[in-house]
Amino acid sequence: MAADDVDRIVSAWRRERPDLDVTPLEVLSRVSRLARRLDRARGTAFAEHRLDGWEFDVLSALRRAGTPYELSPGQLVSETLVTSGTMTNRVDRLAARGLVERHPAPNDRRGVIVRLTPTGMTVVDAALADLIAHEEALLGDLGSTERADLAALLRRLLHPFEGDA
Repeated sequence: MAADDVDRIVSAWRRERPDLDVTPLEVLSRVSRLARRLDRARGTAFAEHRLDGWEFDVLSALRRAGTPYELSPGQLVSETLVTSGTMTNRVDRLAARGLVERHPAPNDRRGVIVRLTPTGMTVVDAALADLIAHEEALLGDLGSTERADLAALLRRLLHPFEGDA
C-alpha cells in the first residue's frame, strides 16, 4: 500500500525526535484525520437535506426512540452530549422549521416532551438513507470481516471515553 500523509509525518518526527516512540501517531493521527474528513462528508450528506449535523443528531435521536418518536429535553441532552441551554436553543430552531413539536410532559406539569413531526420524520429518514449510502461508499474497499474487525478495535479504543459523557 502506498504511503500516506501520516507516514510522512511519522517519518519526520522519527527523524527529528528519535528519542520518542511516535508509533501512537500511526493510529491516532489517522483516526483524527479520518474524523475530520468524515465530518465534512457527513456535512455534505446532511446539507442535501438542508440539515446541519446537530440537527440530524437531534432528529435521529428522536427517530431512534421509536413510536411516538419523543424524548424529554434531558434525554436529548444525554443522547447528543450538549448542555441543556444548547438543547433548548436547538429545539427552538427545529420547532421553528416544523421538524419537532413540544408537548406537555404527561407526568410533570412543568416539563415538556419533544416529538418528531411527520415532516421531521421524512427529513431524517431521507438524510439517514443518504448518509448510509455515502458511508457505504467510503467503506467499499473493506470486506465484511475487515469492517467487523475495525469496528471491534475502534470500540475498544473508544470504550474508556464513553463513561465521560
